[in-house]
Amino acid sequence: MPEMANGLNSMADIVGPKGFTSAPADMEPWLTDWRGRYTGKALALISPASTDEISAIVRIANDHMIALVPQGGNSGMVGGATPDTGGQSVLLSLRRMNRIRDIDAENRLAICDAGVILQNFHDTLGEHGQRFPLTLGGKGSATIGGLVSTNAGGTQVLRHGTMRALVAGLEAVLPDGSIYEGLSALKKDNRGYDLKQLLIGGEGTLGIVTAATLKTVPALIDRCVAWAGVSSPQAAYKLFQFLNSRESRLLEGFEIIPRSCLDAVLRHIPGTRTPLAEDAPWNVLIEIVRDQPETADPTAVTEGLLAQAMENELIHDAAIAANESQAEAFWKIRDSISEAERADGLALQHDISVPVAQMADFISDAGVHIEQVFPGTKVAAFGHMGDGNVHLHVKAPKEAGTGPHWVEQAARTISPVVHDLVVAAGGSISAEHGIGQTKRDELERLAGDARILTLRAIKSALDPKNIMNPGKLVPLASEASAT
Repeated sequence: MPEMANGLNSMADIVGPKGFTSAPADMEPWLTDWRGRYTGKALALISPASTDEISAIVRIANDHMIALVPQGGNSGMVGGATPDTGGQSVLLSLRRMNRIRDIDAENRLAICDAGVILQNFHDTLGEHGQRFPLTLGGKGSATIGGLVSTNAGGTQVLRHGTMRALVAGLEAVLPDGSIYEGLSALKKDNRGYDLKQLLIGGEGTLGIVTAATLKTVPALIDRCVAWAGVSSPQAAYKLFQFLNSRESRLLEGFEIIPRSCLDAVLRHIPGTRTPLAEDAPWNVLIEIVRDQPETADPTAVTEGLLAQAMENELIHDAAIAANESQAEAFWKIRDSISEAERADGLALQHDISVPVAQMADFISDAGVHIEQVFPGTKVAAFGHMGDGNVHLHVKAPKEAGTGPHWVEQAARTISPVVHDLVVAAGGSISAEHGIGQTKRDELERLAGDARILTLRAIKSALDPKNIMNPGKLVPLASEASAT
């Protein structure tokens, strides 16, 4: 196709040899998603170094009908940054756009390019007495653009909210190549539809996020991290209610972890050890913080609260991190669960959410139901109890072996059952990783006509040629009829 070749040549001219490759060996690492479920093909890998370069590339793509698949750290969980197998798209990497443009500590704002790695952003803010209150296990590879595009949450949503709450402004390139200049952190702006919020969670289907203005908070003065053993998810929820009713302004983390997940981490992650002397069927990771001088000492607060919780028989046992190294060791257990579960054998992973008040019962009931309907499977559920986010892993029966075919089959048989349970509980089939390829069909099956029709209408209006990450999030009517 000479027309497409001309378009690729024009893109190569814009970014130069550092930003363009069509060599299979160079592209190969970026064509498979983090979980290894999807492997695609691409015409080329393009790595622009500026918003203006992206704008020029998108204009060419629009003129020549070349599909673009934006990619940040390639650490997504739903195949949202992986091209399809047709080989007719261009992989657009944001990794060269890694500049932190400005840090305004006085107004608690920072502007950074989409390719900035979350861990690097954390480190730089720390040098200015600030922090970005969103973290997750993949912080060493996840990029700001990817976090925006999937509306990431992480373990601090309880106190600070998801990316929707943390993004004060955005810069993005729209499907026609025009640049949306919305980095100003306006508290009031009534100029019609909020394009910023459309782009957050849009998974690159409406435009390419190139930079973001993010809200920061003061760096921690100190924190207290504790690990408690409880008898059940319901007991964990009662403990959450107890702590949140007394110290909601200081409680920044509350994670529920079953014994099976802890065991998997201890087996597969070097340098980890169990925090408690006696095993508990369920565990809770708690973080209480201080970022203002006048706030009470978090260790004293935590000690007092856990003593009351023990008296009220809310917990079996508890350990308080004696220092920052031990606090990090506690969090390492939580952050390593997905890695440990993957090393432990085949598993089908679900990122879902239900109302907070129903999370404990959902964890208990859904696990029992899935194991009964699909004999031989084992369910491990953990997550952020303060925001209703459940990571529900269905482990394969032992006879399934090690082949990936079980995961694909289970995605067609088990996932619909899980998602039906989620919808019945008034929840969402995607809590913080997006829809991507993995959940697109399930979203269409379960979301309802109003949501699907609206999503399609927005996509068709902003991207009529369907060049922006096609096949992700929600299919156009033409794609749906062809499948």
